[in-house]
Amino acid sequence: MAKTRVRRTHVVSVPASPVPEDAKLFINRELSTLAWFRRVLEEAQDERHPLLERVKFLSIVSSNLAEFFMVRVAGLKQQIEAGVVELSIDGLTPTQQLAAIRQSALQLMNDTRNCLRALIPQLDAVSIHVRDYEALTPSQKTYAKQYFDEMIFPVLTPLAYDLGRPFPHISNMSLNLAVMVRDRKGLERFARIKVPNTLPRLLPIPDFDAPKNGSGPHKTYFVLIDQVIAAHLSKLFPGMHVLQAHPFRVTRDAEVVIQELEAEDLLETIERGVRERRFGSVVRLTTEPTMPDSIRNILIDNLGLEPTDVYTIPSPLGTSDLMQLYSLDRYDLKDSPFLAAIPPALEVEDDIFAAIRRQDILVHHPYDSFSPIVDFLETAARDPDVLAIKQTLYRVGRNSPVVEALLDAARHGKQVAVLVELKARFDEESNIEWAKTLEREGVHVVYGLLGLKTHSKIALVVRREGGRIHRYMHLATGNYNPTTAQVYTDLGLFTCDEAMGTDATDLFNYLTGYSAKKDYRKFLVAPINLRTGLESLIRREMECQEKGEQGHLIFKMNALIDRAMIHLLYQAAQAGVKIDLIVRSMCSLRPGVPGLSENIRVTSIVGRFLEHSRIYYFRNGGSEQIYIGSADLMPRNLDRRVEILFPIEDALLIRHLRDQVLATYLADNMRARLMLPDGTYKRLVPASGSAPVDSQAVLLKHAIKEVTI
Repeated sequence: MAKTRVRRTHVVSVPASPVPEDAKLFINRELSTLAWFRRVLEEAQDERHPLLERVKFLSIVSSNLAEFFMVRVAGLKQQIEAGVVELSIDGLTPTQQLAAIRQSALQLMNDTRNCLRALIPQLDAVSIHVRDYEALTPSQKTYAKQYFDEMIFPVLTPLAYDLGRPFPHISNMSLNLAVMVRDRKGLERFARIKVPNTLPRLLPIPDFDAPKNGSGPHKTYFVLIDQVIAAHLSKLFPGMHVLQAHPFRVTRDAEVVIQELEAEDLLETIERGVRERRFGSVVRLTTEPTMPDSIRNILIDNLGLEPTDVYTIPSPLGTSDLMQLYSLDRYDLKDSPFLAAIPPALEVEDDIFAAIRRQDILVHHPYDSFSPIVDFLETAARDPDVLAIKQTLYRVGRNSPVVEALLDAARHGKQVAVLVELKARFDEESNIEWAKTLEREGVHVVYGLLGLKTHSKIALVVRREGGRIHRYMHLATGNYNPTTAQVYTDLGLFTCDEAMGTDATDLFNYLTGYSAKKDYRKFLVAPINLRTGLESLIRREMECQEKGEQGHLIFKMNALIDRAMIHLLYQAAQAGVKIDLIVRSMCSLRPGVPGLSENIRVTSIVGRFLEHSRIYYFRNGGSEQIYIGSADLMPRNLDRRVEILFPIEDALLIRHLRDQVLATYLADNMRARLMLPDGTYKRLVPASGSAPVDSQAVLLKHAIKEVTI
């Protein structure tokens, strides 16, 4: 059988950068990301969670790993192929990072399967049965055969590989069967079958032993569709003898590289990039241990891989598909539902604009409902005194009430300007469709600034009141997506502060027109003044400490990997400033190092909700300041994106964020992990005599009331 080994041939060698002297001060960002995935896996292993919630966490680990390979591992491979040796923050070459990633990722993938094996008997105990095909009863096998004949077989397309037919394209994240057959002449041949993703991965199978009168416990059975296909391959290869079949899955480079300077139409360029994503280079091949070397080598040769790109793990491949189980109508196996609260300031006032005029209003999702944001936009769309609405959209999802409100505003004659970020990774397709829909309705749609991704979250309503113009804003840490607002923790602020309104106008002029403005009244805007603004605030805290005023910083964010910011935090710690960092995922700072960072404590919280809010607290000698917004402390957020941090100025709201939100997170001893100097994490447990604190449970209890289904 012919082999077509694919290899990159043109490599430009670039000398390696010298290892920086401070490399030992940092944790590798890729390994820190994998450590975060490990913490998510721990939630799947945690029996305190309801059973289907644990299955959900297991699925999330697999999904996160896939995206990690599609983007981060792909990026490292691109560097190697181009001969560029850019050292990581901790001084590792791309090749060294890939070796470390492989070791950590392979262990994580195996531990994920071990966790699944532990969950299967527990699912059995609650009448949810995931069975191997061979374990089905004769009646269930008959049903599976009928389903195969009627629903699966017509969809399948076996693709042969021989001298006359090239090796078939294997699309990104597709599940496939590598099949070996023998013809009547005794020749062995290879074929590939793609498992259709239009059908459920877990095929529901009836319980034929259930009592006819419906009494007794209801049992739910599932079998993997790839196993059903493998059991009926003879129908796909009539006259041939099927020797063996083995599942495999490929992960491709999914990073869309946009040559903006050469792109006449960014919308078309992004659209083309999304279509071509499935044709990117393969960065990972996952197989099962039963696959023989002969078949594995066919895949390695034709997919252009090295043996180290192959991950051999126990069945099943693609555990992200287990999310299908979470859709079961088994509320007894999920977290208790809750009714999100409406802030009192909005409950007592029918006129949302009057409520905002009276006071700044803070909303904390998912504990507070997302509906006030939709109400704000829908009211503005129909209000005859509203003249214009301007908004940034990053990830809004499908069937978006936010976009519908903007469309309604355009139909009511408002001036509507929307910045749609087309480069929101893995949301490009949805955003492209919304951009086209908005343009068809006459909305002014722009796609951002050259070379910058717009990540800020802001909605501005311009309203005429008594002969004057007033500006009302919603500013947030999270996206305008009502679905993710139910599972992501985010903060939002309604305000009509005049200075912030002027800043918002200046920001939109910067986004939609031409502006060289370098100063804002209250906003910290990346890439203009956010980095320098934060640096000044941190240095001010050091000055307060030098004056004996007990410097204290509390930063809550998703990631901390910016070298300059980490160095500055080290300096602040050495100056005596107390620093509490709540970092959900990547953290390249080493806490607790004697003489360097013993004043820095880093915790990570992983629980029912995905921690997504960014809060920056400065004690400021007792005149406390808090900024919240869209930016993490990463080079991309500080230098290569349009981001906003905005101040919370109401004293009651500052006190609420300090005492009810940040203090609760810092007291967590149930879902928090303490980061150690070597980059590993230790799960916190209540000290002897101390009360257990689950921060998310506490915030949920304070904000909402439980409902019973």
